Order: sequence, then C-alpha cells, then structure tokens
Amino acid sequence: MKKTMTLFVSLVLVFSLVLAACSKDDGGGTTTTTKDNGGNTGGKAAEGNTGSGSTAAPVKISIFAQQNADTDFTTNSFTKEAEKLFNIQFNWQTIPYDGAAEKRQISLASGDYPDLYMLIPWVDRFSQTDLLRFAQQGVILPLNDLIDKYAPNIKAAMEKYPYYKAMNTAPDGNIYGLSQLIECYHCSFPNKMWLNTKWLDKLGLQMPTTTDEFKAVLKAFKTDDPNGNGLADEVPLSGSIEDYGVHIIPYFMNGFIYNDDRTYLLLNNDKVDIAANKPEWKDGLAFVKSMYDEGLIDPGAFTQNAEALKKIGDNAEAQILGAGVGMHPAIFVSTGDDAPFGADYNPVAPLQGPKASYATYNYPSDPGATFVLTNKASEEVQIAAIKLVDYMMTPEGNVRSNFGEEGLDWRKPTEGENALNDAVEPFLTTIPGKKDEKPHNSSWGAMAQYYNPKEYRDSWVAADDIYSSAGYERRLQKATQLYDGKQPESVFPHWAIWIDPATADEAAMMRTNIKDYIDQNALQFVTGAKDLDKDWDAYVKGLENLNLKRYLEIMQTAYDGTKQ
Repeated sequence: MKKTMTLFVSLVLVFSLVLAACSKDDGGGTTTTTKDNGGNTGGKAAEGNTGSGSTAAPVKISIFAQQNADTDFTTNSFTKEAEKLFNIQFNWQTIPYDGAAEKRQISLASGDYPDLYMLIPWVDRFSQTDLLRFAQQGVILPLNDLIDKYAPNIKAAMEKYPYYKAMNTAPDGNIYGLSQLIECYHCSFPNKMWLNTKWLDKLGLQMPTTTDEFKAVLKAFKTDDPNGNGLADEVPLSGSIEDYGVHIIPYFMNGFIYNDDRTYLLLNNDKVDIAANKPEWKDGLAFVKSMYDEGLIDPGAFTQNAEALKKIGDNAEAQILGAGVGMHPAIFVSTGDDAPFGADYNPVAPLQGPKASYATYNYPSDPGATFVLTNKASEEVQIAAIKLVDYMMTPEGNVRSNFGEEGLDWRKPTEGENALNDAVEPFLTTIPGKKDEKPHNSSWGAMAQYYNPKEYRDSWVAADDIYSSAGYERRLQKATQLYDGKQPESVFPHWAIWIDPATADEAAMMRTNIKDYIDQNALQFVTGAKDLDKDWDAYVKGLENLNLKRYLEIMQTAYDGTKQ
C-alpha cells in the first residue's frame, strides 16, 4: 500500500525539524521549512513571523483583484485566516472578469492605484513589457530584496525551476512581479483531437494514424449513418474560433509543418522564422481545403463560438458529432456521470502527415506577473504582502488558499485512492459540491495558484474511471501522454520573451497584424474565397509587406536574450 502524503505529515515534519531548519528573519520571527511533495521548501508560517496574537495595529493593504459572482473576498474565509495569520487588513478593490485588462490600465493611469495587484493569469496579468515600462516609471517595485529576506519558498522555487526564475527576471536582473508556477500537464498540448470511437467501432474502423486515414474516417462518418437514424445529419468534424486549442487547422497542419497558432513562429537552427509562408504551409492548407470541399468539416467551425460548438456535441435529438478539437472534450460535449455522449470521444495521437507528425506545445504558465507591488506600498506592506504569497508556496498555505477548507472543500486521501500519477503518493482529495449547493467562498481559487508544479498536481487524487467526473483529470493525463514528445526539439519560447519597451509597441502592432493576416488568409484559402494556386504568391508578398523581416529581427533579439 502506498504511503499517503498528507498535510498532517507535512506539518509534523515542520515542527520536528524546527531546531535544525528555523532561521531568524528581519521581521523578528522564525520561519520553519520542510519539503512538500512537489519538492519545494515550505512549511507553516510561524506565529512570530506573522504577527498572530500581536497587539500591534494590523497592516492595511489595498489590493486590486478580479472577483467572480461566486466569491466575496471581503467575507471569504481564507481572507479572514490570512488577515489573522499575518496581522493585516485588506482594503479590496475588486472588478469583474469582463474588461479586466482595461480596468487595470485605468487604475494605473488614474494614479489612484493600490499597494498590491493580485490577479488571475487567464483573466488578466501584467505582461513583461508592462513590468518594464511601469518599472521605468517607478510605479512598481522590484522584489529581489524582499524575496531574499522574507520569502524562502519563492526563492526555493526559483532555484529548483530555473525557467521560472527566468520568466520572472527582467533583462536588468530585477524581479518586478511574480507569475504563477503552474505546470498543468494537459494544458501544455492544447491542440488535441477527440474522435467518436463508438462510431468508429460501429463502422468497423481502426483509430487513424495518418492524415489520409483520418480523412477516410470522416468520409465514413458522413456517408455511413453511424448514428443509425437514417438521416444524413452527421457533422464529421467541428471546432470553434474561440481561444486556443479549438481551431481546426493547427492539428492537421502539424502533419506538414510545426504550427504554433499563438505566434506562428518556429526555430530553424536557432534562428526565428515563421511557418506560414513555407511550401509545407501551403500543402497543409490544401489538405484541410480538400476535407472542407468534401463536406467533412463543419463550416461553422470557422465562425462559431464555444456555445454553438457544444450545442452540436450535446445535440438532443441524436448524436451528430464525429470529432471535435479541443484541449479537453468538455469544450465541445458535456462530460461526467450523467452525460449521454461524453464518454464516446477519445484522443487521437498526432497524425503522421507527408512531412511531419508534430504536436503544438505551449508552456502552461502564462508569462508576465499576477503579483505586483506598487510604489504606494509602505515597507511594512511590502513585507506583509511578500510573506503572504510566500505562504501560498508552502504545503499548508498552497492547499488552504487554492482549494479551501479541509473537510469542506478537500480531505486527506484514504486507503485505495490513487494519485493522478500512479507513481506519486496521493496528497489530497477534492470534495465535489453537492447539487444546488451554494459556493463555499472559502478560498482564493485560481488567484492563489503560485506553486503548482507537475509533481504536485500529479499527487491529487483522481478516480480510476476516466469517464467519471472524478476521473476526468486522469482522462486528460492519459490523452496528453499521446502528444508529449511530439513537439519539435526546439520550440520558440514565446512565454519567456522579454521585449525592450522601446520596441514593444512596434512589435505588438506587427504581431497583431501578421497573426490576423495569416488567420484570415488561411480561412479564405480553405473555404475557397482565395485560390491556393493563383493567390499564394500574392499572399506571401502581402505577409512580407507587413514588416515581417523587422518583426523577426525583434523576435530574434528577444530570443537571444533568453540564452544570456
């Protein structure tokens, strides 16, 4: 039987090692350290280090955060615990998710900004260019000294994960903000394909391994009535225009040339280049067009939003979807215990095309910063704030801030429960909410995910039944293993690029124009609005006229900076 890793064990280790591991900090208290299952140095923040029980007035911190309808940070139970633990008092400036980036910019432009910004990366964050620009203006503060003196867990994370330090360290050597360390394994390969294997079995077909075999399967889905209702209502393949991972073209293009549809950049012998003007790109578009022309691709895949895509997957009259693209299947079909079709879709490994068999790789942590201190923060605010985020990197603080209360939101694993990775000791089991139960408002959720390395996420309990709600993460883990290793040996690391503020606006405009041009022309070539034979040369010339050479020069300089 596997030994269960629990918070209790972690805390016992903390106190058993206190004589050997404690050290005085400049705040006049002690910080104890131990090792959590992610390998990070961490432990419960000692009371003398936080002000718990102190008669001193609490440190008041104004904090800007994004808040959804299910959360009230003022009354949140983790907020209350953090305030008590660190002898602080928050003054919340909260905004909804919609328009978050604009509201953050307005707060900075007004001059009436807070001591601290703490954000959710997939809602909004400070870009590297933001950090450099606001640092030059003196608006945000470097964190180097604070980390050295008061944040042993942040320091340990940067030592263990050099790329995390690189992501957070500006070219001048300063750390102007902290990003979240999130190694979401299934997020690393967003462009996945999911095939209706119930239809595949019914028609006596094999899982396709090449682009041509996949096309043949889609033809059978279209013509052989796999849903058995006697109607030609099947949609062989669909997708959406929203977000990454749901676009039709990248999955197939990877059989011809590597396609990162965030940037379309690639590396050739350490030189930054672009994929979308190569002959292989033209061949990939021709293949996708051939499927479109034969009615194998839903025309709506190039125009519809995520809601429309899911209506196809959940069609009430009959199952009509043969295949869907997405980071995970819940994007296009309801999954879980009561979903009628969710278990029918299984992952297809990257296809072997005429020239390649790639998988699009994306580092799961977003670049930029979600924790930023401004020049409004006093010294005592700075110290309290950095200790707070450092606490979120301990086993106790990580679970409490991210997941919520023990016994309410999560529990210790029991005998027989397995971690997401079978080779890892289980660390925690989440408690699903009951039907119609109100949100607990007991954690900071995604705003607190500052230490989520893969080995930590691998330790979360997941059910063995991958088609159940409780086994969904295991399903995604197994799917991603089909893609892992299929990325090129060298991938343009857009997540670690720092662009000089002097050229940032120029680069941002060119990036937008180039990406929009590629996307629009790809759609026109596939749907027949433009002819690949007659209009290809003009397309390549038009791409060059968008200052492509200058853009690649800027990206090359930024890329070279990552190797210094």
